Amino acid sequence: MKCNANTVLVGPKAVLVPYAASHVPKYHQWMLSEELRELTASEPLSLEEEYDMQEKWQVDEDKLTFIIHSREGIEFPENQPILPSDPLLKNCPMVGDVNIFLYGSLQSLQKSHSKTESSEDDEDSGHAEVEIMIAEPSYRRRGYAREALQLMLQYATGHPFSSSAIESPLKISPTRLLTRISEKNEASISLFENLGFNITKRIPVFSEIEMRWNFDQKST
Repeated sequence: MKCNANTVLVGPKAVLVPYAASHVPKYHQWMLSEELRELTASEPLSLEEEYDMQEKWQVDEDKLTFIIHSREGIEFPENQPILPSDPLLKNCPMVGDVNIFLYGSLQSLQKSHSKTESSEDDEDSGHAEVEIMIAEPSYRRRGYAREALQLMLQYATGHPFSSSAIESPLKISPTRLLTRISEKNEASISLFENLGFNITKRIPVFSEIEMRWNFDQKST
């Protein structure tokens, strides 16, 4: 997505950087893992196909993607914007990615989702599907997924999911957020529940559950 091409989101331990060509070799290496492909419902791609995908996602207006880096031990200047070209980022290892896929027009996604809307109405008016992957095993269960989601969701919606001061260029209504997760992935289900998502649907054919953000619950 063009809107985040020069945006870096910085948290206490994670840094979110737009998906660039320099990330592709490492990302391709991750996706050689059958486990990760199964968890993310991804098909195996060649390295060339991965580069093509990165170029496409960079300009598609319905895909918002950041690569998650660890900033442990790295001090960034305070109160100064960080650009993707900042040399300090070269010292921050890649640990995963976080995405939001937009279904429907941005105008419709900026309107609150009514609890009385039928599933047919929802498909017409749109939703924003959230995905996250911590690919590096040594960085799992250390708070990176939660922090990356908080930064991403605040960037996409403007809702205070995190304590960081982040302006949203999209202003998607948080009530439009949903995620689909393997019913076996208890860690991810618990993570999204802690961020204010509720299970709203079970999809037996894919062994998945659907979760939506509930504005009646706390999200931080």
